[in-house]
This record gives sequence, C-alpha cells and structure tokens, in this order.
Amino acid sequence: MSQSTQPLKNSQLNEFTTLELAQALMERLSISPNDWHRLKSNRKARAGEQAAAALVFLLKEEPQEALTRLEQATGWLDHSISAPPCPTHGSNMG
Repeated sequence: MSQSTQPLKNSQLNEFTTLELAQALMERLSISPNDWHRLKSNRKARAGEQAAAALVFLLKEEPQEALTRLEQATGWLDHSISAPPCPTHGSNMG
C-alpha cells in the first residue's frame, strides 16, 4: 500500500467532526466494485469495511444498524460467514 507516511497533525484532524472522520475511514475501507472480485473473500478487508460502517451508524445514533455491522465484522473474523457469489453470475451480460 502506498499511503502517505506523514501523519496528520491534531490541528488538521480538529477541522473535521468525529462523524466526518468515521465516514472518511468507512470510504477508505469500503471495497470498490472494481476490487470486489479480488477482495470478496479477504476477511480482514471485509471485517474492516463492516467495522467502519458500524462506527458511522453508532455516531449517527443508529445502534441497531451498528450492531448488525459489528456482527458481520465478527462473522468475517471468526469465519462464521463467507463471501456471497458474484452478483453477475447467472445473469445474461451478453
């Protein structure tokens, strides 16, 4: 991963709300459609995606949605859930 190695200073982070920071993290950890096939079974990637979404829902005061995402993150980590089949399989893409 080629991410910037310069950490943000606290003063830069203070420009954003906690929700905005959580939403940025969720966006960073979300698996894009272009990466779905490559990462669909990557347990760390899938758990991170769900845990970040849980944080956003928690900050938006939607605890049930947060709990659902946390349960999904746990499922990825404890191997109790697996990747669904490709959404385009079985469709006539011509």
